[in-house]
Amino acid sequence: MDLAELLDIRPGVTAVIGGGGKTALLRALGKELAAGGARVLLCTSTKIFPFPGLPNLADPTEAALAEALERRRLVCAGTPVPGTGKLAAPNIPMARLAALADYVLAEADGAAGRPLKAHASHEPAVPPEAGQTIVVVGASGFGRPIALAAHRPERYALLAGVFEDAPAAPETEAAVLLAEGLHDRIFINQAETAESRKGAAALAARLSCPAAAGSLMRKEFFLC
Repeated sequence: MDLAELLDIRPGVTAVIGGGGKTALLRALGKELAAGGARVLLCTSTKIFPFPGLPNLADPTEAALAEALERRRLVCAGTPVPGTGKLAAPNIPMARLAALADYVLAEADGAAGRPLKAHASHEPAVPPEAGQTIVVVGASGFGRPIALAAHRPERYALLAGVFEDAPAAPETEAAVLLAEGLHDRIFINQAETAESRKGAAALAARLSCPAAAGSLMRKEFFLC
């Protein structure tokens, strides 16, 4: 089963939050959908680095973006952030982006490279136009101290009801996800070993939302 089908990606805007592979998920979904003939826009509501090997449009007009989508099918667009090499949200309103592209995949928060994340009060920056929000969980965080595995570890530990030096586990991640209630479905990335796949299944069993898991690096995906 294709990744887009596993995650029930529909036309319109999809927001991706969490840690452990958001950018990789955007790229994988974008390539898959574009290969099927769709016009796919990758963007952010916060800040991202441009995607190597893809057209990265800096502050495009609607006409320029529409032309690029027709010609290349998969593009990234945003507003350059001076001195960082990153792109912020496009200046074109999200509703217009959704009219220009068949699919808009928007990275809606950051995790400082950590596989797990808890959100501050101002996060995530999910566009109101988003039809669904997918949270990415990095299975590589399981078994590691929360202080090292989670972005905003003090918040993560508080929501999980443990101390920051406690190990992150499917149980703590489920507690955080349920307390925050920010997602419609989850994708558990980095499930590349028997132990990590077991952890993915244990996490999914504690949630009521749809869940998929696998490895974006290996291009292996399955339903939990």
